[in-house]
Amino acid sequence: MKKILALAVIGIVILGTSIHAEEGNPTEPSDNTPKIVIAFFSKTNNTKILAEQIQSLVGGDTFHITTKAPYPTGYRETTRVARAELDNDERPELAATISPEDMEKYDVIFLGYPNWWGTMPMAMFTFLEQYDLSGKTIVPFCTHGGGGFGRGPADIAKLSPNATILQGFAVRTGFLRFLESRTPNDVADWLRGLGYIK
Repeated sequence: MKKILALAVIGIVILGTSIHAEEGNPTEPSDNTPKIVIAFFSKTNNTKILAEQIQSLVGGDTFHITTKAPYPTGYRETTRVARAELDNDERPELAATISPEDMEKYDVIFLGYPNWWGTMPMAMFTFLEQYDLSGKTIVPFCTHGGGGFGRGPADIAKLSPNATILQGFAVRTGFLRFLESRTPNDVADWLRGLGYIK
């Protein structure tokens, strides 16, 4: 009976406990708590808002993926650059990264991106190709203008074939107000379904 109770308690800790940490100031988790990082690319801040909503519920560290060469400020110019990167299979240089040694410490990687031309921005490819994520859990999340996840989850699976990829969350971001006010309950329901919050 004591063994069954102990296993139940461990299960609750793994599925229900959040790691609360500020970026760059991680809190030491208990031995049984998965260590989480929320890594995301966000040019217009929509994906950043979604990442912040996730962190407020599951805790963990955040890492904002940015490119060394900034994208144009205008929408049309950005889409042209993004299309050229995709067509040429480019890997934009990142402004900063998580070291492979630090990435090794994480068990769960929430991976966020906007849908650009039917998949992730090419900076996400640059980011993922730096790591061996074998045995880790990847949880995708995406903002989009109508195309959903696109090929993003499939591309993540190709880049990290030995990781476990869970059901992701995609939200249409026609209005920033919608993202800020309407999605928190949806995000919570999604994370509850995955077992990351009670």
